[in-house]
Amino acid sequence: MLMTDYLLVDDDEAFVRVLRRALERRGHRVAHAHDADGALAAMADAPHARVVLDLNLAGDSGLRLLPRLLEVAPGASIVVLTGYASIATAVEATKLGAVQYLAKPADVAAIVAAFGREAADPELAVTAPPMSLKRMGWEHLQRVLAEHGGNISETARALGMHRRTLQRMLAKRPVAQ
Repeated sequence: MLMTDYLLVDDDEAFVRVLRRALERRGHRVAHAHDADGALAAMADAPHARVVLDLNLAGDSGLRLLPRLLEVAPGASIVVLTGYASIATAVEATKLGAVQYLAKPADVAAIVAAFGREAADPELAVTAPPMSLKRMGWEHLQRVLAEHGGNISETARALGMHRRTLQRMLAKRPVAQ
């Protein structure tokens, strides 16, 4: 069975096209899938050494897909890449078996380097500035959402708010920190 260097799992076709070209220019073989079923089929056909997995796959959570990918290919290294980064989802991704978690935008060099840094780095610098109040609130929403398996309606009920209000709050992702 042929081992493909990378499997890109992301529903953003433009992003996949750009990342695929950049990886291929570096000499890597690349396959892609735009949803969970496609990713599982690609892994079953030919196990991939490295998987770049988007956290948000057309409204579905990449966190649900992560353990299923590892069941099909236990030796795969998975890096979760997301435009919706949060502490809660980073912790869950690593608990589920991701080797790294990167926030978009991440360049190709950072993505390739993430697969080389599978061990923890005790020398990693600690950031000094505290999180803003808006960011802390958003992180809390992400944690409660993760506790309810990504279900917006259940999360809204748990927080005592209307579902549409929660959706609007989640869409207003605060800037860094």
